[in-house]
Amino acid sequence: MPEEFDFVVIGGGSAGCTVAARLSEMSDCTVLLIEAGPGDKSFFIRMPLAYRMLRKSNLYDWGLSTEAELYADNRSIPAARGKVLGGSSSVNGMMYSRGHPRDYDRWVQLGATGWSHDEVLPFFKKSEANWRGESPWHGGDGPMSVTKLDDQTPLTQALWDTARELGYPVSEDFEGGLHDGFGLPDLTTRNGRRESASSAFLAPARSRKNLTVITSAHVTRLETHAGRVTQVHYVKNGRPQSVNVAQEVVLCGGSYASPHLLMLSGIGPVEHLQEHGITPVIDLPGVGQNLQEHPLVGTTFRTKKELGVNRHLRADRLTGSVLSWMLTGKGFAASFPLSAIIYHRSSPDLERPDLESVVMPTSIDARVWFPGILSPKEEMLTVLNVVLHPDSRGEVTLKSSDPLASPAIRFNILQAQTDVDRMKFNIRWYRELVKTSPLSDFVEDEAFPGSGIQSDQDLEKFIRSTVTTAQHPVGTCRMGPADAQSVVDTKLKVYGLENLLVADASVMPELIGGHTNAPSIMIGERAAQFIQDKYVSRSRA
Repeated sequence: MPEEFDFVVIGGGSAGCTVAARLSEMSDCTVLLIEAGPGDKSFFIRMPLAYRMLRKSNLYDWGLSTEAELYADNRSIPAARGKVLGGSSSVNGMMYSRGHPRDYDRWVQLGATGWSHDEVLPFFKKSEANWRGESPWHGGDGPMSVTKLDDQTPLTQALWDTARELGYPVSEDFEGGLHDGFGLPDLTTRNGRRESASSAFLAPARSRKNLTVITSAHVTRLETHAGRVTQVHYVKNGRPQSVNVAQEVVLCGGSYASPHLLMLSGIGPVEHLQEHGITPVIDLPGVGQNLQEHPLVGTTFRTKKELGVNRHLRADRLTGSVLSWMLTGKGFAASFPLSAIIYHRSSPDLERPDLESVVMPTSIDARVWFPGILSPKEEMLTVLNVVLHPDSRGEVTLKSSDPLASPAIRFNILQAQTDVDRMKFNIRWYRELVKTSPLSDFVEDEAFPGSGIQSDQDLEKFIRSTVTTAQHPVGTCRMGPADAQSVVDTKLKVYGLENLLVADASVMPELIGGHTNAPSIMIGERAAQFIQDKYVSRSRA
């Protein structure tokens, strides 16, 4: 391997795969992508139905968890992040979601000029090959396949009819003209297989001679000199190694790893670095601050009718489904059970939805079964209640100067009482929804937490004792003006360093009201464009 590369991309996740692939389009430069996890050839990564197994088993995950969460009964909450080529896009729920257009206009209000919805939309479109084809909202020939999720189930149709009965909109395209209400997301799949950032962007670029990809290599430190990153140090197979940087470094580690590596490299809050014996290089107090996550609380309902998922999970039928999927890319294994996504408001005065309800026609602990050997789990309707714009803020800090040690993660989840109040509203809102026909024809009664949990006090206790997250961490390398809380400018360059960019969800000033994979890819697209524009200008000078 060469000792020097023009561009070094750290982290092969949603943004990192995008950046590396796009930069390698410049044939006169060399690009290195370093990923801590292994390759992504696993059968289980490719099969959409295996998503829940991947998440439950922590396969291809960093295995991180928070410090005791003071406002959530002092519980440690999982902080899931993909550790594999493709990052979390290789293990996530494959929902294609951008959030509400107003989310990006809010970024501009918070100082991220140039990142309004109208300004980021072309980069969403650039990345996308949507099943609808080219339109004002969608791209038709981008690298990433976005497909339709089948909605022809009796439960989904009942949800739509109930929405219309109550006066809620039903959206055929959350990323089109109607951004809230009842609907189904598109999926990042291709021919019935998962479409990760690795399969969409990186795989087609791997044949380029100017692109090198290293997996199972953990970056430990960025070496700086005279305001530039000059070397990237990493460990592979237990051996310390390094590579020289000729042009730019793009850090795409995500909201936990990116601030962690910056601090290990002397970039962050000076006093905190000194506490751990790290020599400060640049004082950036905002590194690791502003951590935001979507609080999530699950509730379940017993059903009057069979919803169909348990029938498919009988061992012999499931085996047949998997074999069919392997041959055709179709059938039960080519998707996952989802009945609706609902974006709604806790107050009609709000300009954008602040709540989400994810409706699934199965219990969270549904299992494979076979008559006479193992019985199926009881039929359940599960609702994941989410607060989209939380007021609580957390942080990522160092536990030690050991680069292989995990960082300390604190969500401070539910620190803000407003987040608890919104969650209570969300749970009660869905309780009323299931009482309305025709949805009421499917729902028997509430199983968890149960109808006995009614008072504000009891409901809050339930929420604090069960809350987890939607696994959408953002904000720890905030983008914004040169102030005490910003880490990167609006071109994603780290303040104080000439050639270091951060391009991942950590730069988001504020959480979007949706899921974060597609926005992270958009950020990767913009980072690559910023660098390409700069590189072409430099070459012509």
